[in-house]
Formats: sequence, structure tokens, C-alpha cells
Amino acid sequence: MDATPQLPKPVANADSQPYWAAARERRLLIRRCSACQQLHFMPRYLCPHCWSDQLEWVDSKGAGVVHSFTIIRRAPIATFAGNAPYVVVMVELDEGPRMITNLVGDDALQVAIGDRVSVAFEDRGDGDLLPQFQRSSA
Repeated sequence: MDATPQLPKPVANADSQPYWAAARERRLLIRRCSACQQLHFMPRYLCPHCWSDQLEWVDSKGAGVVHSFTIIRRAPIATFAGNAPYVVVMVELDEGPRMITNLVGDDALQVAIGDRVSVAFEDRGDGDLLPQFQRSSA
């Protein structure tokens, strides 16, 4: 029996279901407000800029830069203990929105602010894929 806890799977709700469905296709979606044209992340019902509910999904290139990061050396819960140390980053997508995510890959701990990153999809089983990021070669 494997005693390693399973990493959590994505939990979709009415606002995020298209996002998670696209992730299963290895696509990263962000939202655009049809009223003010602002792009944003994370999935939500109203535009955080003008409060319009006229939102549409658009594909992101899945590339950006590290805006900020922290290295987690002691996992807050047992589920993530096997991954420590790991890197949590704020990525500024090339389209503008920022998202909090994990940085994965063998060189993740060498992260620096301004590093180029690209989306990578982590398999969580049963077809569920979680958008993460990895450092890009220059």
C-alpha cells in the first residue's frame, strides 16, 4: 500500500468549469471582459475591473515572467510534504494577468524574478491536468 497522500484534484464550479475543461486539453484559458476589454485571471463571474458580467474565455499563450516567488521548505499539510521544497510563483502572463501557481521542473529552485516561464500541465489522474509553470530556456 502506498502511504503517499494523493495530491488534490481540481474542483470545478460553474465559474471555472470551462477553465478546467480546457486544461484537460492542455490549454490555458483566461477571461476577457467584453465591456472594458480587460483580461484577468482567475475564473470568476464578474469582471474585477468594471464589474460587468459580459465575460468571454480566451486562450493564453501560456508564457510569462516570474513576478514574485517563495520557496516552501516545510509543507503546511502532509499532502504536500513529499514535494517540499517546492516553489510557488506569481507569474505575469504575456497577456497581462498575473496568476499564482507552482513552478515545476528540475531547476525550479534556481528561480529568479524576471525568469521566463511557460505553462506545463501536471497529471492529477483520471484526465485531470493542473496548469503549472516551468522555467523556459532563454
